[in-house]
Amino acid sequence: MDQFIVEKLFGTDTIHFYTLTNVTLWLALAVAAVVGLLVLGTAHREIVPSRGQSIAELAYGFVYKMVEDVTGKDGIHYFPYIMTLFMFILCANMLGLIPMSFTTTSHIAVTAVLGFGVFIAVTVLGFVKNGARFLELFWVSSAPLPLRPVLALIELISYFVRPVSHSIRLAGNMMAGHAVLKVFAGFAQVTAIAPFAILGVMAIYGLEVLVSFIQAYVFTILTCVYLKDALHPHH
Repeated sequence: MDQFIVEKLFGTDTIHFYTLTNVTLWLALAVAAVVGLLVLGTAHREIVPSRGQSIAELAYGFVYKMVEDVTGKDGIHYFPYIMTLFMFILCANMLGLIPMSFTTTSHIAVTAVLGFGVFIAVTVLGFVKNGARFLELFWVSSAPLPLRPVLALIELISYFVRPVSHSIRLAGNMMAGHAVLKVFAGFAQVTAIAPFAILGVMAIYGLEVLVSFIQAYVFTILTCVYLKDALHPHH
């Protein structure tokens, strides 16, 4: 598991909250990748798009349709935030697949900030948009009256578990995939099974590319679902 160790970039002293580490380096590179793709890649837009412009437009259209389909027209106002989330997670996941890099999204400290950020944002938005009516999200009016208090408690617990599951899902999947890659790479040192281990590494690596996209998609679409609940808290 040494590939997940947080290390200082300079010096050997104790790590503090302001210390530059491999985590901060690769987080900054993920931000730079998003800016490079979406800002610099579309700075000189043309009718016949370049490769960078094509990728940016495909990503824009993909996320825009997701937001519109899940949240409705009301959710389009929050598209920039959701688009930023998707692109940041996707770029961080993909950068983590570069040999000798660091997978920032494998750390719960990073994904928890993203998950709780979404949780706080949609909760505040729910109360701002609906006031006390936002609490209707926990009251299942279609259920029989005796069951409603029990269902309200279940709904309340599931609501507060959201940021935990949101963040652990992303970190767990990224950590597990990279750990499996490391295991297969270790088997490649054994001469007798090296060819099979190398094939296994190639297969798992291809799977991890797919998982990197899927996890960014899952995180984003769950954000859209939570946003929909905040905008329309009616069962």
